[in-house]
Amino acid sequence: MTTQTKTVTPEQACVELASIFQHPLLEEPHAPANAEQRHMQTRLTHQAEQACGQCPLLHRCLYDAVVEHDVAGFCAGTTPAQRSAIRARLGLRVKPADLDSFAGVVTPNRQIDPHEVLRLRAANPHDSLETIAARLGCSLSTVKRHLRKARTNQIKPRSLHQVRPSMEQVLHATRQVLHREPAKRSEAA
Repeated sequence: MTTQTKTVTPEQACVELASIFQHPLLEEPHAPANAEQRHMQTRLTHQAEQACGQCPLLHRCLYDAVVEHDVAGFCAGTTPAQRSAIRARLGLRVKPADLDSFAGVVTPNRQIDPHEVLRLRAANPHDSLETIAARLGCSLSTVKRHLRKARTNQIKPRSLHQVRPSMEQVLHATRQVLHREPAKRSEAA
């Protein structure tokens, strides 16, 4: 009887090795409670780093995890804390995904972004204000208040084009963080 072993290509590593990448010690990193957990976390991190290091998509994945999305857990050879430090070096803020509102979960006392009200109104000009309020999970009076503020110019326009760092800038900041290089300080003339 022959056993067939499945080979994992570098492009599939994070999918095929989900037990590593989605392990609680990597998915929600925290200080392990005991020596056994510390060793396990170190081993899992090393395995994940090796898998990411061999992946031809590493740079694209890293860029997306730093610039586009606030990813949880170990991703693109980095931890959430390292990605946060990379963003700090780049002067970049990434808004976490609001998965609750995407899934239709309405949370009481949740702040409604006035720009989201304006965006929905512009995208759906024939929808009633009640429909927009239902989509946002807020009251009709909240939608009306934000639209009134927009008419009286009390809502400052959001910058449409945030300058995104280049791939090279992200890679440079990553090298600085991972190798603990000091940030360059501007010299006074």
